[in-house]
Amino acid sequence: MKKLNSNQKQLLRILIGAAVYAFGILYKTDNNIVSLIIFLAAFIIIGGDIVLKAIKNIFHGQVFDENFLMSIATIGAFSIGDYAEGVAVMLFYQVGELFQSYAVDSSRKSIASLMDIRPDYANVQRGEALEKVDPDEVKIGDVIVVKAGEKIPLDAEVIEGNSMVDTSALTGESVPREIAPGDNLLSGCININGLITARVTKEYGESTVSKILDLVENASSKKSNSENFITKFARYYTPAVVIVAALLAIIPPLVVPGAVFSDWLYRALVFLVISCPCALVISIPLSFFGGIGGASKRGILVKGSNYLEALAETEIVVFDKTGTLTKGVFKVQEVIPDDISKEGLLEMTAYAESYSNHPISLSLKQAYGKEIDNARISDVEEISGHGVVAKIDGKAVAAGNAKLMRKLNTSFQEPDDVVGTVVHVAIDNIYKGYIVIADEIKEDSAEAIRDLKAAGIKQTVMLTGDAKRIGEKVAAQLGLDKVYTELLPADKVQKMEELFAGKSSKGKLAFVGDGINDAPVLARADIGIAMGGLGSDAAIEAADVVIMTDEPSRIATAMKVSRKTLRIVKQNITLALSVKAVVLVLGAIGIATMWAAVFADVGVAVLAILNAIRILNVKKFM
Repeated sequence: MKKLNSNQKQLLRILIGAAVYAFGILYKTDNNIVSLIIFLAAFIIIGGDIVLKAIKNIFHGQVFDENFLMSIATIGAFSIGDYAEGVAVMLFYQVGELFQSYAVDSSRKSIASLMDIRPDYANVQRGEALEKVDPDEVKIGDVIVVKAGEKIPLDAEVIEGNSMVDTSALTGESVPREIAPGDNLLSGCININGLITARVTKEYGESTVSKILDLVENASSKKSNSENFITKFARYYTPAVVIVAALLAIIPPLVVPGAVFSDWLYRALVFLVISCPCALVISIPLSFFGGIGGASKRGILVKGSNYLEALAETEIVVFDKTGTLTKGVFKVQEVIPDDISKEGLLEMTAYAESYSNHPISLSLKQAYGKEIDNARISDVEEISGHGVVAKIDGKAVAAGNAKLMRKLNTSFQEPDDVVGTVVHVAIDNIYKGYIVIADEIKEDSAEAIRDLKAAGIKQTVMLTGDAKRIGEKVAAQLGLDKVYTELLPADKVQKMEELFAGKSSKGKLAFVGDGINDAPVLARADIGIAMGGLGSDAAIEAADVVIMTDEPSRIATAMKVSRKTLRIVKQNITLALSVKAVVLVLGAIGIATMWAAVFADVGVAVLAILNAIRILNVKKFM
């Protein structure tokens, strides 16, 4: 027989207690003791655990909580002979608690779905055999095999096989990515259709999947200002209302002529039920928990509620360029020949650069796209800070910057308005043209800047180490407000300090980066946002928010989630405090009954929690 979970056990207890309670209502008797026994049995079945919790908490020094308030109120009702009402209050309180429990479980399941990315095993190649082992036992350099339908257990580099990979658990993207030998695999993704052999590049503890799980599991430990306020509020609020309730029960019968103690005790008990702060204490952390979960579904990992709250107050967003707004991959943009064909110029340059592993050299070889015949190359000389000179088919080919052309006394013309790195080419000391290589702007970078400005961001700024010409061109293309170029890492921190002066006292400054050199500014910013898919480990470690898709447009999405979360938090605070204030006054003057008190406590808590879990609907942020 299947074991019942805690919610099912609670529901069963409520149903049995409700049946006994209904029997007590329907069974008419003049015998007060029989009536007391029936209602007391219903009370113990329904609320015995609440009374026990209250007693245990008192011994642990936690006196003033909702368990204590409900116990005092319902036992007080029994003491003045209102047995049915005492049971009813506890019954409706437990029904409300059950609804709350289901709501919290729903939210947790949404977050827990992310935990499905945890791999169970890795297929490690040992000689000719495959051995299934725990991912923790796999070392860097081990060769693993990932079959179709399996989770990728560790970060690795593909050495054999082609396949499509489902990255939705990490990035929120539904479109599979194609991978081939030489590509990097991120742990936690699912191999869809091919057999992949890969070499492990990170141990499990340092892998993408491990870091993501750690971020999500620990996110709730960093509380927002709203959560800290509610914790402090409840600490003082609950004892205060208990004292007021005690005074309400004792003072009026002593000073008001004709006042009956049992009437004022009833009002005090109603006051206690109303005052329970569980709507605030439960719904506000749940709102932030839901916000973090909703963001994670869109490939945005927020390391704490405090950072989610700070995103809503951002006024200035500062970007790094390479790898953040641009792809960080050099690519041949233009081939401008002079008395030679484009194909011939590209071929000679690719051959001259073929021995170098510099990103520019790699981009030239990639653009050439054919196999290099090393027999055609001789006398290769790399001149540091200038370029390369080599003999190709017996001809002296020089490929490099303007300084190389001047060094060789080659007559050439510097091109105007070129954005990117220019590789000049001379053959037998005769200038043959140039090739422009540049970093490509990401497809959604311009959209990201537009979305941020539409969201009310006052200033968008770019800090880059690139040349002024390149930085200003990129900034103009994207519509950024300011750009600072030719900066070293220390210069970026200095510029950040200057930008801090441009925000309001409550406003926040966010920095978005991806490289090791961005770690200092990520840590200095109010909110550090790292590009997690291709970003460095140091940047991800220093950041408060990680964009797993490497898409700048997700920053605006994160801010939308943040602002919706804060709106829901404010709605819940307003709802709970306003309803409680009204019913507290009505209870004190004798108009509100226990039923109104139950609504003010349990009803408002359920409404607040249902409102909080709306944040999990991420479709609105797509």
